[in-house]
Amino acid sequence: MKLFTSLLILIFLQNCSFDNKSGIWNSDVTISKKEKDLFKDFEALNVSSQEFKKIIPIQKDFKFNKIASFDNNKWNDVLFNESNNLKNFKYNEKFNLVFKSKKISKFKIDDNLLFEKDNILSTDQNGNIITFSISENEIISKYNFYKKKYKKKKKKLNIIIENDLAYVSDNLGYFYALKYKENKILWAKKYEVAFRSNIKIYKDKLITSNQNNQLYFINKNNGEILTIIPTEGTVIKNKFQNNISLNDKLSFFINTFGSLYAINNDNMRVIWFINLNQSLDLNPSNIFTGNQIVNDGNNLAISSNEFTYIIDLNTGSTLYKKNFSSELRPIILNKYFFTITKNNFLISMNINNGKIIYSYDLNLKIAEFLNIKKKDADIKNFMILNGKIVIFLQNSFILISNINGNLKQIRKLPTKINSYPIIIDKTLLYLDKKNKISIID
Repeated sequence: MKLFTSLLILIFLQNCSFDNKSGIWNSDVTISKKEKDLFKDFEALNVSSQEFKKIIPIQKDFKFNKIASFDNNKWNDVLFNESNNLKNFKYNEKFNLVFKSKKISKFKIDDNLLFEKDNILSTDQNGNIITFSISENEIISKYNFYKKKYKKKKKKLNIIIENDLAYVSDNLGYFYALKYKENKILWAKKYEVAFRSNIKIYKDKLITSNQNNQLYFINKNNGEILTIIPTEGTVIKNKFQNNISLNDKLSFFINTFGSLYAINNDNMRVIWFINLNQSLDLNPSNIFTGNQIVNDGNNLAISSNEFTYIIDLNTGSTLYKKNFSSELRPIILNKYFFTITKNNFLISMNINNGKIIYSYDLNLKIAEFLNIKKKDADIKNFMILNGKIVIFLQNSFILISNINGNLKQIRKLPTKINSYPIIIDKTLLYLDKKNKISIID
């Protein structure tokens, strides 16, 4: 037996060595460059689910290419435009209060404002659509669609405007078109199931979704259904709402199940779909959370529960995913991607290759800037103004960073911010805590 064992050891040693060329510590299999590239692709797609907490300073010699600024004068879509992607907005950057209205509603107002031709539109939970004229400094119209039997029910209105028309869906299953200055209904339909997504316009079509994750294409001229695309439903409703983003050919739809669909805008047929809720493998009832879909014409950016995905919008192929997630909408400018993660890391990366340009802990940045103990900041959202990253906190403080992530200012807005801010004619517009409109230059 001892002899047999000795022979086995001898054979083993003859076929193996303990140098770097052996197969003990390192593989002795030669891998081609093409195969190595394949492994790189695999590594890009298969990342750790551990929460991202890595501080990555920007390289000293790195310089952002100039990002064109945009002088904005309308906000017809609650998510700004068809792509949901914000721009580098021009802003006066004085942070002075130049206008404050009277209280425009006694009810809770939705977080999103719209702006068209000097008028601010808002909706409240009583179902009112309120049109406020800046030049006249007063409410010029207020419309309520609902009869007395719905008076006590809280309404959640989804709205988009175009050429003095408001297209409105709600959580009671209604959809209607309104000339909002005249309080005139053009058409109204009852679809029974509550609508639960933003609304998009493509040519003569309205695109939206209900709480059963059915995607609707509706004729905007008369409210007639063109087609309904059923997708996976979820038993448990959560705060994440179905979300839609468009380009000139496709609609992109993410439902509460975590499935992402691409649909041809003209023939209304599904082109591709994928599921991003990987946690379903472990727990089928797991609630999907994420942010709104953003597209830059080439790529889609979307967060799931744990990851951020960059997806080729034409094919649905996942280009790469990162082990950070956000409930805030990212911004894509040129090739640069910006986001703030759930654990308050400000991250910029090259969207073409997924290389992180920098990653900073905002909680730590604030603590160091103010020389205080580190705490969790409650972030509402962020924008890019004059090439600077402006971060809005829930307590009405704002953080102003250079595009390279360096925190330069912390200041407080003149009034307490309540809604999501919009930028119009180089000024900030938002509702304060008392439902008054503030304009900050």
